[in-house]
Parts: sequence; C-alpha cells; structure tokens
Amino acid sequence: MKNKILDILRTDARASNAEIARRLGAAEEEVARQIRALEDGKIVLGYRAVINPEKLDDEPCLGIIEVKITPQRNVGYDEIAAQIYKFPEVKLCYLISGAYDVLVFIEGRNLKDVATFVSRKLATIDNVTSTATHFILKKYKEAGIVIGEEDQPERLPVVP
Repeated sequence: MKNKILDILRTDARASNAEIARRLGAAEEEVARQIRALEDGKIVLGYRAVINPEKLDDEPCLGIIEVKITPQRNVGYDEIAAQIYKFPEVKLCYLISGAYDVLVFIEGRNLKDVATFVSRKLATIDNVTSTATHFILKKYKEAGIVIGEEDQPERLPVVP
C-alpha cells in the first residue's frame, strides 16, 4: 500500500487521506497511519506545488549546470556536493554518470543571476574543475505534470 500512496502523492500532494483511501479502497485511518510512517521514516521529505512559470509576471531563470569535480580521498564527491547544495539558489543537485559528475539546477531572477552564481560561487569551489551551463527555455512537463497545455479533452482517432 505504501507504494500506491506514494504514487498518488507524487501526482497530487494535496490529496486528502479520505481521497487516497477512496482511490485505494482502504480505511482512511490506515492511509493516515501509512503517510505518518512515510514522513517519520524520512521517505516523504516534503510536499511541493508544480507551477506554470509562463503564468507568472516575473518568471525565474532556471539554469542547469554540469559540474566536473576531482573527488576527495575518503569522501569522494559527497563533501563537495554538500558545499554546492547548501547554496539557496540550488534547487536540485545530483551525482550523475557520464562526462560530468554533478548536475545542479539553480534558480535566479534573470540570466545574469545564474551566470554570476556559476562564476563567483560554483566555479570557485576547490576541486570543481569545470562547468557547463544550460538554460531552461521552456518547460513541457515537470513531476509527471504537463505544463502549459490548456485543458483539452482527449479525442479518439477517427478511423474510416
């Protein structure tokens, strides 16, 4: 049942315990107990809204930075990653495979904010050897939710 509850929360974090119980055919008290256990066990760390940035007056600038790091003895990438993810501008930070080691998503007010973060904060960290910065131009889907698509009923294909 925990995995089914997590699936519902991933797409609708505002679903009430009663709604989740109805969808799963379970008792509301059991759903509440399961969610409490997920939160207490640090499986569910928080809840967030998925926002359509095109509807905002002051749309933030989102940057994706690939970071090459020289790992440190006995701690690998973890200590450097911690230095990176502690910056308030950093929204996501992942250790990845491939040509780069860490993938960082940051948010700024504009392009200059993102560029300044990379040049003054990120690139100056010891053992960061290089960065490659990309900018989000348009979001199509986030957290399983399609963004910017007006509600249009799905139509079945007409076949003669």
